[in-house]
Amino acid sequence: MADKKATLSLPDGKTLDFPVMSGTIGPDVVDIRTLYGKSGMFTYDPGFLSTASCNSTITYIDGDAGVLLYRGYPIEQLAQHCDFLEVCYLLLNGELPTQKQKDDFVHIVIHHSMVHEQINRFFTGFRRDAHPMATMVGVVGALSAFYHDALDINNPEHRSISAFRLIAKLPTITAMAYKYNVGQPFIYPRNDLSYSANFMRMMFAVPAEDYKPNEVLVRALDRIFILHADHEQNASTSTVRLAGSSGANPFACISAGIACLWGPAHGGANEACLEMLEEIGDVSKVGEFIKKVKNKDKGVRLMGFGHRVYKNHDPRAKLMRETCHEVLNELGLHDDRLFKLAIALEKIALEDEYFVSRKLYPNVDFYSGIVQRALGIPVSMFTCVFALARTVGWIAQWQEMISDPEYKIGRPRQLYKGAARREVKPIRER
Repeated sequence: MADKKATLSLPDGKTLDFPVMSGTIGPDVVDIRTLYGKSGMFTYDPGFLSTASCNSTITYIDGDAGVLLYRGYPIEQLAQHCDFLEVCYLLLNGELPTQKQKDDFVHIVIHHSMVHEQINRFFTGFRRDAHPMATMVGVVGALSAFYHDALDINNPEHRSISAFRLIAKLPTITAMAYKYNVGQPFIYPRNDLSYSANFMRMMFAVPAEDYKPNEVLVRALDRIFILHADHEQNASTSTVRLAGSSGANPFACISAGIACLWGPAHGGANEACLEMLEEIGDVSKVGEFIKKVKNKDKGVRLMGFGHRVYKNHDPRAKLMRETCHEVLNELGLHDDRLFKLAIALEKIALEDEYFVSRKLYPNVDFYSGIVQRALGIPVSMFTCVFALARTVGWIAQWQEMISDPEYKIGRPRQLYKGAARREVKPIRER
């Protein structure tokens, strides 16, 4: 069978052939790496909507069908049958672990959850009222100053050590950012608790009394981590890869990813959903709000519905909705004002032709903010929890890029529309 190719017709009448590459599943891509050399032209693709920046074996999304696969496994099955550290192992190693492999992996992660004691004092350099994400960017970026014994990115063992350190220490750092923000003492991790239970204890325990994690709530948090662990070449993952392409150390790369995730159009979406619900205020005002959304002149957006990638249902949303019900049942919060409001909003949006025709279905952010609020996590920490979960995906993508023989430093091109060449006049003549 002949190799597939795509033919490009140029304005000067020339035609150029480019190879067409096929993945395991998903759309083919046209390999245009030689375009500039052959034609002196670039492609123009703002936001990289039609550009594959790399090849990857980690995560696959079919936005039209509402499919999300980690290493080939459907997210629905992983969320039902696995815990977060099993998913971490899968993303990093390509296969789900055996029981022994899982036990060894969990042991390493759990026993590296403490941070260098001087990092505790590092927090005091931030104002108490600093946004926790600002603190996270600074502290994670500074880890290379504390753990500089394994920063050779060309050494697979060093990369593995850094991966374990990041996965193990992010819950501790995230909890410390929260404790510092609210003026409570740091809670040290414990080796006899699971990854998610340990995080909840570090977040909510105080020295004055014992804290016993609720297993229903721990499982809910674990599911949040699983659903956010990776999502292909999104903005923050692309940022991590771009930073890593220069040879930057992994701590700096993850810090860059956290900074990108902070944006309201990315990791801040669940925070925006909760703010929207608070703004609506009451179930009786949902109809009025929907009218404003439909009226484009009002400039009112329906947050938490629709997705840039998923043109149908977000497969994570159904799982998050189930988790939402489990948490609210456990805590007796089904009469919670915001949850009742959210269900009313969801019902209208799923039945109203305006939203149905535009496929504006609830996405994972719509429910995850409600769940985190029920767990006691404040709105300012939502994106920090997202960063904690996504760290493993960022590391897996970074490791894959470093190991790819085709990887080069990222260097997007541009369509220049500024002034043409001109001469500088002496200041008296300007």
